[in-house]
Amino acid sequence: MFEVKVMKSLSIINNFAQDFRLDMIYKIRLILDTKEDVIRDIAVSNETTLEDLHNSITNAFGFDGNEMASFYLTDDNWNQGEEIPLFNMGDANEAIAMQNFFIKDVLSEDKSKLIYVYDFFSMWTFFVELITVAEDTNQFDLPSLLLSVGAVPSEAPEKKFTSENIGDDPAENYDNLENFDDFDFDNFDEMIN
Repeated sequence: MFEVKVMKSLSIINNFAQDFRLDMIYKIRLILDTKEDVIRDIAVSNETTLEDLHNSITNAFGFDGNEMASFYLTDDNWNQGEEIPLFNMGDANEAIAMQNFFIKDVLSEDKSKLIYVYDFFSMWTFFVELITVAEDTNQFDLPSLLLSVGAVPSEAPEKKFTSENIGDDPAENYDNLENFDDFDFDNFDEMIN
C-alpha cells in the first residue's frame, strides 16, 4: 500500500516537472507558402513569446521585421482559426497580442501547427509546425537557425482568395440593385434566413 502511494506521488511529481520544466527547446519548421521549397528550421526556448518567435521568423527569412504580422491557430488540416496579432488592436482590456502568449501555451504535441502571416500588403504566408520538444542541453544559443533550404523570392507569391459556393442566397444579389434605396431593409432578416 505504501509503495503504491509513493509510486503514484513520484508519477505526479514527474508529470509536474515535465509540464513546468524551464529548460526545454522547441524545434520548429517554417515553410514559406511558395511554389519553390523555402524552409527554415529554428530552435527556441519554451519561454519564448510569439513576439519573439515573430522576430526569429523575420530574421531567419531576411525580412526587416517592421511590418504587421499575425499568428493564427489552426487544426491539423491547416484551417485558419483565431488570430493572435503582433499588437493588441482591440479594446484596452483585451490581452490578445503576441507578447502575451508563450510558445509552450500555443504549441504542443496535440496542437502542433500555426499559420503566420507577415506584411498584410504582401501577404507572406508561412506554415509553422512543431517538430519536437527536447531538453535543453546548452549546445547552442537560442534562438538558433538549424536548417535553411531555398531562397526567399524577391516578391511574395500572389494569393488567390476564394470562398465556398453556398448556393442561391438572395442576399448575394445586392449587386443587381441599381439604387441603394431599392433594398428592402424591412425584410432583410427574412432574406438571409
